[in-house]
Amino acid sequence: MPMRASALLAVALLVSASTASAKSIADETVASLAEGMASGKTNSVKAVQAYLDRIAAMDRKGPRLNSIITLNPEALADAKALDVERRVGKVRGPLHGVPVLIKDNIETLGMPTTAGSLALARNDNDRDAPLVAALRAQGAVILGKTNLSEWANIRSTRSLSGWSAVGGLTRNPYALDRTTCGSSSGSGAAVAAGFAAAAVGTETDGSIICPSAMMGLVGLKPTVGLVPRTRVVPISHSQDTPGPMAHDVRDAAALFSAMIVSDPEDPATRDAAAHGHDYAAALNPARIKGMRIGLIRIGAQPEWIARFDAALATLKATGAILVEIKPTSTDGMGDAEGDVLHAELKADLNAYLATTRADRVPTRTLADVIAFNAKEAAREMPLFGQDTFLKAEATKGLNDPAYIASRRKSLRLAGTEGIDRMLADNAVELIVMPNYGPAWLSDTAWGDQYEGPGGATGRAAIAGYPHLTVPMGLVRGLPVGLSFIGAAYDEQRLLDVGFAYEQAAGLVLRPDFRPTIDAGPELDGAKLP
Repeated sequence: MPMRASALLAVALLVSASTASAKSIADETVASLAEGMASGKTNSVKAVQAYLDRIAAMDRKGPRLNSIITLNPEALADAKALDVERRVGKVRGPLHGVPVLIKDNIETLGMPTTAGSLALARNDNDRDAPLVAALRAQGAVILGKTNLSEWANIRSTRSLSGWSAVGGLTRNPYALDRTTCGSSSGSGAAVAAGFAAAAVGTETDGSIICPSAMMGLVGLKPTVGLVPRTRVVPISHSQDTPGPMAHDVRDAAALFSAMIVSDPEDPATRDAAAHGHDYAAALNPARIKGMRIGLIRIGAQPEWIARFDAALATLKATGAILVEIKPTSTDGMGDAEGDVLHAELKADLNAYLATTRADRVPTRTLADVIAFNAKEAAREMPLFGQDTFLKAEATKGLNDPAYIASRRKSLRLAGTEGIDRMLADNAVELIVMPNYGPAWLSDTAWGDQYEGPGGATGRAAIAGYPHLTVPMGLVRGLPVGLSFIGAAYDEQRLLDVGFAYEQAAGLVLRPDFRPTIDAGPELDGAKLP
């Protein structure tokens, strides 16, 4: 049951007291931590302990964000070892000693990878996903695993973003009764709340962009094939990709750079190494001067439009040339995408489960998971069912002509006749548009109640193209995001433009853990004498 406003207000007062002592760590970035460690002002052990203290005070207590599923029991030991390395002159990379969080659908040594489901509660296969191994090789400290929309929001069309049977409901630190969106809900909430400087999320369609936008973060959905998906609980090999979530563009670029690796088990990453470089060091905000950027307008809410207009004015002031363009048709694209996701979910999840340890993961197929959910319905399905799983189980495989036709159709509408055509026909280098409206209320009765038109994520997700969101301000205290979308491997261009906008706008968003966006004396009505 929802807390009463008075109880929520009491929580907010407790939070304000608890955050005061930990303010310094909450405001740290990847760059500031790296600078502090390089200068000797701090070290990795101190940073890890400060984050652990803040998590203990605020994730299961205080506002109870429920953003973390598992903490790494070796985090302090790993940090100590990295501090020793630094003292003897060995620095692995820009992330050396920096604590980061990993979404709990990405395998991480020493911790279960649950995807939020009780069916995977013991899914510890004694291995790192290649992207996690790459982060460790660059010196990152894996702080823990973050909550998510269960099964990355693919189990049901009636799902509640941010909820999982393992982790419960993740709360938005800007307003505790508002959605975190999903499926990278915990990654977004944790970074916004100052539980780590950055986190890894995953996206099939919107799962990095939406939570980043709704919690005031920078999120990058990379080109599919730059970051390996091996040992990541899958939905779709055509669309899945991990990506970074952070407070600012430089941090997102630094985390992204460390995640790029070619992996022989993921054929899509065959050419990844050729695109690997230090994207943060290469940031060039001057690149925006004279750049033609295609502008797409969506939405009708006046305050949201006002934030977008202000963002456009900032882009113009940096020297960008904005060209208003007409979006291409997406008629039929969503249905075709659904067909693809259903077919690939069954094939890809079955293939993944076959690689897990049978003594720890008794559900060996999607059909087994469906049966498990039915048996454990009281715990697994108290809020919504598994209609999407059932549709996926009914599909006929990746050789089915209907699946092949749907993939061709969705890819054509999103790519060659979508983003590619809009860029070429308008002679623009990338596209800018708002993405989602402010966070809606978390509705445990009816599931997600999307507010605002959305619609920014589909084309880039289906085409496998990069998509960057940066904060464009607050609407009634809730963050909203600005999207930059480009063609394949356009990450540096997007990051350069996002960085130029970020520096010119000068926005610094931090949550205040309000119980509800509507709480306050202004709603009490006039007091008559």
